[in-house]
Amino acid sequence: MPKSRIRKKADYTPPPSKQAATIKLTSRAWVAPVMLAMFILGLAWIVVFYVTDGSLPIDALGNWNIVVGFGFIAAGFGVSTQWK
Repeated sequence: MPKSRIRKKADYTPPPSKQAATIKLTSRAWVAPVMLAMFILGLAWIVVFYVTDGSLPIDALGNWNIVVGFGFIAAGFGVSTQWK
Protein backbone atom coordinates (compact mmCIF):
# COMPACT_ATOMS: atom_id res chain seq x y z
CA MET A 1 0.00 0.00 0.00
CA PRO A 2 1.49 3.38 -0.91
CA LYS A 3 2.38 5.74 1.90
CA SER A 4 0.39 8.97 1.96
CA ARG A 5 2.09 12.30 1.59
CA ILE A 6 2.78 14.25 4.76
CA ARG A 7 1.20 17.68 4.61
CA LYS A 8 3.22 20.55 5.91
CA LYS A 9 1.18 22.69 8.24
CA ALA A 10 1.54 26.43 8.15
CA ASP A 11 3.40 27.97 11.05
CA TYR A 12 1.17 29.27 13.82
CA THR A 13 0.79 33.00 13.92
CA PRO A 14 -1.03 34.37 16.92
CA PRO A 15 -3.91 36.75 16.27
CA PRO A 16 -3.09 40.43 16.54
CA SER A 17 -3.55 41.87 20.00
CA LYS A 18 -6.68 43.93 20.41
CA GLN A 19 -6.54 47.44 21.72
CA ALA A 20 -8.42 47.84 24.97
CA ALA A 21 -11.48 49.91 24.20
CA THR A 22 -12.27 52.58 26.71
CA ILE A 23 -15.66 51.87 28.19
CA LYS A 24 -17.35 54.62 30.09
CA LEU A 25 -18.94 53.05 33.13
CA THR A 26 -21.63 55.06 34.81
CA SER A 27 -22.19 54.70 38.50
CA ARG A 28 -24.88 52.12 39.17
CA ALA A 29 -24.49 52.07 42.94
CA TRP A 30 -28.17 52.90 43.39
CA VAL A 31 -29.46 49.80 41.63
CA ALA A 32 -28.85 47.14 44.29
CA PRO A 33 -30.34 49.11 47.22
CA VAL A 34 -33.42 50.14 45.22
CA MET A 35 -33.92 46.61 43.90
CA LEU A 36 -33.70 45.08 47.38
CA ALA A 37 -35.96 47.80 48.81
CA MET A 38 -38.62 47.02 46.19
CA PHE A 39 -38.39 43.28 46.89
CA ILE A 40 -38.65 43.78 50.66
CA LEU A 41 -41.44 46.35 50.36
CA GLY A 42 -43.50 44.07 48.14
CA LEU A 43 -42.96 41.09 50.42
CA ALA A 44 -43.79 43.16 53.51
CA TRP A 45 -46.96 44.51 51.83
CA ILE A 46 -48.22 40.98 51.14
CA VAL A 47 -47.26 39.67 54.59
CA VAL A 48 -48.98 42.58 56.36
CA PHE A 49 -52.08 42.01 54.24
CA TYR A 50 -52.26 38.35 55.24
CA VAL A 51 -51.35 38.84 58.91
CA THR A 52 -54.01 41.54 59.42
CA ASP A 53 -56.70 39.52 57.60
CA GLY A 54 -57.04 42.17 54.90
CA SER A 55 -57.55 45.24 57.10
CA LEU A 56 -54.11 46.68 56.35
CA PRO A 57 -52.19 48.16 54.40
CA ILE A 58 -55.15 49.69 52.50
CA ASP A 59 -58.53 48.31 53.49
CA ALA A 60 -60.36 49.77 50.47
CA LEU A 61 -58.26 47.76 48.00
CA GLY A 62 -59.27 44.40 49.40
CA ASN A 63 -57.52 41.56 47.61
CA TRP A 64 -55.90 44.02 45.20
CA ASN A 65 -53.32 44.55 47.96
CA ILE A 66 -51.72 41.31 46.73
CA VAL A 67 -51.42 42.80 43.25
CA VAL A 68 -49.81 45.92 44.74
CA GLY A 69 -47.29 43.77 46.61
CA PHE A 70 -46.44 41.79 43.50
CA GLY A 71 -46.23 45.08 41.61
CA PHE A 72 -43.46 46.22 43.95
CA ILE A 73 -41.68 42.91 43.44
CA ALA A 74 -42.03 43.21 39.66
CA ALA A 75 -40.65 46.74 39.86
CA GLY A 76 -37.67 45.30 41.73
CA PHE A 77 -37.07 42.89 38.88
CA GLY A 78 -37.40 45.79 36.45
CA VAL A 79 -34.76 47.76 38.34
CA SER A 80 -32.49 44.70 38.41
CA THR A 81 -32.09 44.90 34.63
CA GLN A 82 -30.02 48.06 35.16
CA TRP A 83 -27.45 46.21 37.31
CA LYS A 84 -24.03 45.76 35.71
